[in-house]
Amino acid sequence: MLALFSSKAARSGCVVRRNVRDVERYVGRHAFEQELLRRGYHAVENAGQLVIFCNQEPIRIIV
Repeated sequence: MLALFSSKAARSGCVVRRNVRDVERYVGRHAFEQELLRRGYHAVENAGQLVIFCNQEPIRIIV
């Protein structure tokens, strides 16, 4: 989890993409979701990928 959230993109408040299987294998789904909550971040899942918004801005789904 440290590697995920300490990447340059994550530190600068950008978006990070990770494979769901990798997150579940290395961190665990529950621990990952708890860390998102703790940081106030959001994530979406699609086609086996997690898109993590490493900031606290609202998310708007477009169509």
